[in-house]
Amino acid sequence: MKKRILLLFLLVSVSKFFSQTIDPLRTVDAEKQEIWVDSIMSTMTIDEKIGQLFMVQAYSNLDEKHEAFITEMITKYHVGSLIFMQGTPEKQAVLNNKYQALSKLPLMIGFDGEWGLDMRLKNTYKFPWNMTLGAIQNDSLVRKFGEHLGKHCKRLGIHVNFAPVVDININPLNPIIGNRSFGESKENVTQKAIAFTKGMQKYGVMANAKHFPGHGDTAADSHHTLPFLDFDKARLDSIELYPYKRLFDAGVGSVMTAHLNIPSLESNANLPTSLSKNVVTDLLQKELGFNGLIITDGLNMRGATDYATSAEVDLSAIKAGNDLLLIPQDVPASVRLLKQALTLKTLSEERLDFSVRKILKAKYWMGLNNYKPVALENLQEDLNTVEDELLHRDLVKNSLTVIKDEKQNIPLSNLDFKEIAYVKLGDDNGDDFLKMLKNYTKVDEVSDTKLDGLLKKLKNYNLVIVGFHKSNNHPWKSYKFKDEELVWLQEIARKHTVILDVFTSPYSLLDLKSFSNIESIMVSYQNSKLAQELSAQAIFGAFATSGKLPVSIGEEFKEGTGLKTYSLSRLEYSIPEDVKLSSKKLAEIDQFADTIIKEKMAPGFQVLVARKGKVVFQKSYGYHTDKKELLVKNSDIYDLASLTKILASLPLIMKAEEEEKIPLSAELKDILPSFKNTNKASASVVDILSHYARLKAWIPFYTKTKDSLTGQNSSQFYRRKRTGRFNVKVAENLYIKKSYKDSIYKYIREVDQREREGYKYSDLGYYLFKEVLEEKYDKPLNILAENSFYKPLGANRMTYLPLQKFHKSVIVPTEKDDYYRNQLIHGYVHDMGAAMLGGVAGHAGLFANANDVAKIMQMYLQKGFYGGRRYLNAETVDKFNTRYYENKKVRRGLGFDKPQLNPNVKATCGCVSEESFGHSGFTGTYTWADPKSEIVYVFLSNRVYPNMENRGLIRSNMRTKIQQTIQDAIIE
Repeated sequence: MKKRILLLFLLVSVSKFFSQTIDPLRTVDAEKQEIWVDSIMSTMTIDEKIGQLFMVQAYSNLDEKHEAFITEMITKYHVGSLIFMQGTPEKQAVLNNKYQALSKLPLMIGFDGEWGLDMRLKNTYKFPWNMTLGAIQNDSLVRKFGEHLGKHCKRLGIHVNFAPVVDININPLNPIIGNRSFGESKENVTQKAIAFTKGMQKYGVMANAKHFPGHGDTAADSHHTLPFLDFDKARLDSIELYPYKRLFDAGVGSVMTAHLNIPSLESNANLPTSLSKNVVTDLLQKELGFNGLIITDGLNMRGATDYATSAEVDLSAIKAGNDLLLIPQDVPASVRLLKQALTLKTLSEERLDFSVRKILKAKYWMGLNNYKPVALENLQEDLNTVEDELLHRDLVKNSLTVIKDEKQNIPLSNLDFKEIAYVKLGDDNGDDFLKMLKNYTKVDEVSDTKLDGLLKKLKNYNLVIVGFHKSNNHPWKSYKFKDEELVWLQEIARKHTVILDVFTSPYSLLDLKSFSNIESIMVSYQNSKLAQELSAQAIFGAFATSGKLPVSIGEEFKEGTGLKTYSLSRLEYSIPEDVKLSSKKLAEIDQFADTIIKEKMAPGFQVLVARKGKVVFQKSYGYHTDKKELLVKNSDIYDLASLTKILASLPLIMKAEEEEKIPLSAELKDILPSFKNTNKASASVVDILSHYARLKAWIPFYTKTKDSLTGQNSSQFYRRKRTGRFNVKVAENLYIKKSYKDSIYKYIREVDQREREGYKYSDLGYYLFKEVLEEKYDKPLNILAENSFYKPLGANRMTYLPLQKFHKSVIVPTEKDDYYRNQLIHGYVHDMGAAMLGGVAGHAGLFANANDVAKIMQMYLQKGFYGGRRYLNAETVDKFNTRYYENKKVRRGLGFDKPQLNPNVKATCGCVSEESFGHSGFTGTYTWADPKSEIVYVFLSNRVYPNMENRGLIRSNMRTKIQQTIQDAIIE
């Protein structure tokens, strides 16, 4: 036992000794490093050595006077380091090269970029704040963040980035740290800081742990005063100093000393910890064994400047044990005072050399022994990459935190029973959140200037999503609710089921007196566009959430609170590279768009591309008509024409087949008795769906209703106003006789079959399936489709009879009809036969936007599953996505179009798999899904504008050329 104890003691002692003697500035080629440092030290004058102690503030957005000042600092006072502040990366790169060329020794360039270069520079990448990252449970993502920031700094010639903040934010009232901290847990803060440090230093950019010995439990800002921390040494050792000890073991290169008043460490109440030998030398270097670079916090801050003159502050900082003076306020005066101290022996040259040597070692570590100017070419592109965007998405997705969900509202399911309102609170914008919510189902924004008015408007909604949006400009912006907003929130929650989504600091929830009436709470941490979009997606179950609170919300929600949600397999919305597609290649669709619109193949159109369940390209082009009055929007709806077959009739037929209401083996006489004694009686369901039933392609029913002498619509069949017998609306001010539907089906029953066997695409079978479905389910086809599929799918912009739901301004017109309805067809189905049935038919009549078409195609691709619900059995989807007459050279499946068997036919680009399926529509629509590539493609247009003779889109094969481009965009 004694031997074990002795062995354990030795191991602990060795470990402690090792942690205290790590030299983070030592490089793998330490011998060469020492030779380089020695060679420089041997030639340096006292003035040059003193100059190395300063890191002067430089701007890239100021005038020539400032540039002259920096030039003087370098050439006259031999300043060895600069910290760049506000400006642009391009100007900073130019100035960096200019200043480096002026300096005898390479300059160390510092930067304060905690969440990215955006913290100081315009047009650079902005990653999430530390509080957001603190919610992430996968520290490897934080390490990747460090790597990306390291790459950015390296690219711009930055050598030390003043991050990470390792302050443990125990005090919710901390005015300056807050969102800049990873949280209140010392373990979480430490793990995140180590991950970040390793990531950034991997690219030769030195990390800087700040603010030593700990600024997290203060209620004051050291920029404006000297914060007071009345903690004993034991408390500081167990909490504030905890991350530093482990970061030192992990090799962090530098530490920033804070301006604090901590009596247990420094008895002089006026002396900031940054200027205290007890803190910087005795505690940091000797007791904790830190051998890296020690840099003061900004010496322009009141926490330091209130102590003495700027020169005296600088001298005190060096005497305390700091190596580098950050943002000195009077370099000439400081130089004079430091030289005087050397003369008077109150500062030894050995002490000066000690810091200068460390600075030079750090410069070697940073690669400044092989200094190269910053390349100016492609700088903007290199600092804003697709990889940055992908990482940002991962960081935000993994941070989203559900802290309460009593009714399991998140993710939202059963959309067919939800009436959803969105109410915005806070003083910042929530448009991106609302826009993304609307991608999933109908969500209405409800607002009012008075609470009573708001509650009245919310009366008919059974779910209210409240978004609390506060400024995302910087992490110390106000995050608090107004008193009025707190009252409104509680009143809404008292009367409604509520999901509260907080797009700001979780500390905002501290002001809520009660959470009892709020069923669900999500913390999204920031009000960025990406946070809004991804939070909305998480609410609808596009992906699971796993974030945990990095801080406590009183006693109600402790640090570490976080409910894991799950995915409902709904479409996500992302960028092409997220699914291994090339943005650059997909951008070529814009060129096709230019051609389509320029050559008037269609006045406008929508294109959507999804892969692996993620929409990565969704764009609208052109206008509704050639008048160019209304731009096409993603939310606008098009006449889908024959896409109706696979988006309305077919899913219902598949469902009926599963329920044995329409067996595939059944003949027409079995499912539609009125056809028992006709020439079509023995046509099977398989035959009809395969277009192999010898049915004629179509019958121009409308021509039979025209006056033979005038060519106009006969008054025998039509009226301009609705009456008891003429009550089927064909178009604006045009009603057909109710009984004419019987004539249509009589024509179909009696029309001759095609004499030859073989494939012939026909609409007629879908007239019949409409009758069968309505008889079997005793409901109109449009109601069946909506209740069975569109409502639960959240496809609220997919509908028959769109004018009953939507304003004309969001419905794209089709044709200027001069042959039947004699008007612009706008909001009414283009297909004449479907129009004569009142706009609801099995082969046409459906309207939608590309987004909602994609939902059904994705449901097919997922073998009948979507949004947490199984609509169809996987075997059913496979059964219908099969060619039954391939040996007869029929490419069609059951209802689905399939890739061409004849290379001369252009049904697809010829680049999709045999498992793929889809359909095209007469009005210029097209959709295709490929299980092999997992791509869903939707193209919607009104190519029949101004009239159906406009066949340029068809002749040019534009839809399938775009399909080829999508296929070519695959980069895996």
